[in-house]
Amino acid sequence: MNYLEQLFSLRGRTALVTGARTGLGAAIAAALAEAGAELVLLGHGGDFAPVCERIQALGRSATVVEVDLLEPRSVAPAAQRILAGHRIDILVNNAGIIRRAPAAEHPLDDFRAVSAVNVESLFELTRAVAAPMLARRAGKIVNIASILSFQGGTMVSGYTASKHAVLGLTRAWASEWAPRNVQVNAIAPGYFDTDNTAPLRADPALYRQTLDRIPAARWGDPPDLAGAAVFLASGASDYVNGHTLVVDGALLTR
Repeated sequence: MNYLEQLFSLRGRTALVTGARTGLGAAIAAALAEAGAELVLLGHGGDFAPVCERIQALGRSATVVEVDLLEPRSVAPAAQRILAGHRIDILVNNAGIIRRAPAAEHPLDDFRAVSAVNVESLFELTRAVAAPMLARRAGKIVNIASILSFQGGTMVSGYTASKHAVLGLTRAWASEWAPRNVQVNAIAPGYFDTDNTAPLRADPALYRQTLDRIPAARWGDPPDLAGAAVFLASGASDYVNGHTLVVDGALLTR
């Protein structure tokens, strides 16, 4: 294995990925497995068989842990159970939900649900998983932010607030944990073909309006995040900390 291969290799490491059943999470988990990592997949249920089969076909293990991220207080105990059986070297906080409504009509219950999954559960899981990383002075944390970490958006005020919070937490944790050799960074995807964007893609006018804003002239596919995820999870990013890597087909340039 040459120097560059070693730099990006994840062999001998275990990654915990949330929201890994489909979409961006499944693509990230598969990319980490292809780079050599073993996987722990955390989600609230559903059929994990397809992503597990992809990971196992690459010669890596995939362990599924079910946790209801709408209940943040359940996250820390679940994390301790995971840590009892696995050394987690890489944490990818990908799980997220969205609720669409005009800002003046956005229900408080929806705002709280989005915050519970996108911020509070992320906060609790990261605190638990980071503790042993800090103790051994080694670890990688990758948060999935959004281009709405930088913009206001429309019809998604709760989601926008949550993704601004993810950006802030990324910077706060990086600032505190960099001296102990734990790198905390984020990826900010643009418009990707996922379950969360299904309502936009189902509306021909909204789909075309969005597409016209993307200089790359296409929506993102989940595998488009593979390189960014492996980079931020690997030794190649050891001096990168508190950064948010935008993967958006140049949308934010407009």
